[in-house]
Amino acid sequence: MHIDPKSISASDSYKLLTNIIVPRPIAWVTTQNSKGVINLAPFSFFNAIGSNPLYLIISVGNKDDGSIKDTGKNILDNHEFVVNLVNEDLLNAMNISAANFPEAESELTAIGLHGADSKQIKVPRVAEAQASLECVLHSHQPLGIYTLIIGQVVMFHVDDNLLGDRYHINGFAPIGRMGSPAYYCRTSDRFELPRISYEQWQKESGL
Repeated sequence: MHIDPKSISASDSYKLLTNIIVPRPIAWVTTQNSKGVINLAPFSFFNAIGSNPLYLIISVGNKDDGSIKDTGKNILDNHEFVVNLVNEDLLNAMNISAANFPEAESELTAIGLHGADSKQIKVPRVAEAQASLECVLHSHQPLGIYTLIIGQVVMFHVDDNLLGDRYHINGFAPIGRMGSPAYYCRTSDRFELPRISYEQWQKESGL
């Protein structure tokens, strides 16, 4: 079947996009507003986009009234945020934090989690997260009903139990976002496939 996005609704296009591009990592983002309230919200339009410098990207949607969500507003206001990664122990807390909390109420404290001081920025990270990335805003761009946020990673926080020799990460299994409306996946089932060179491929293919 061939489906032209122009021939279907935006919600159906969203359903197709988010069911096809899977799994997606989840950025559980902490930000802080002008009154000091810590906002915590998950985003699956997220990924790493560069390693030198270290850049990642988050796409933040608008509220129903057309204004940017609190996470995006806070980032644009103070240029700081933390991306916390979600393991299975934190899945339920992450799901609750996605609810439409009032701006004056912190999701972090409401769900019984704790903030931990960051090293390079003022915004705290989630103390219970096994891995967190302190970020400063590099740039942003409006994209329809979304705002594209590019952040530069300025500090890593990794649980000591995960960190192996030469900075290899062992035993880390964050949850991935699958299709709408509410599907997720585990990342504990893995396999290794070493990259092959062109010359090796030619040799093995008998060319």
